[in-house]
Amino acid sequence: MQIGEVAARTELSLRTIRHYEETGLVIPSARSQGGFRLYTEADVSRLMVIRRMKPLGFSLDEMRDLLEATDRLDSDVQLSTAERGELLDRVRGFEQAAQQRVADLRTQLARAEEFAATLRERLPSASVR
Repeated sequence: MQIGEVAARTELSLRTIRHYEETGLVIPSARSQGGFRLYTEADVSRLMVIRRMKPLGFSLDEMRDLLEATDRLDSDVQLSTAERGELLDRVRGFEQAAQQRVADLRTQLARAEEFAATLRERLPSASVR
């Protein structure tokens, strides 16, 4: 599929997808004869991982590290038990970091909701107007 369809499916802008290509996070699987980027379902899945990591504050280097680990785990290359264990530990570390960041965001959201409620309480009720 072309970049426009990928952008629509991932809800990422064309510019963002191109940026991820420039940084080496996602490389189009092919190019058309006219030079258009062509993406596969695997490329879309990769972009979705990046999209999900972004709001949790993961850096591009952290995204790259996780993607490299999952690429190795998903490859057809035979991994030693030690290498497989190391890769799984890296993924486990990202899962734990993601869980902590989600918890932090929940705390921030609760505080923001409390603040909004405090402001709402300070306003006269709609029936008084």
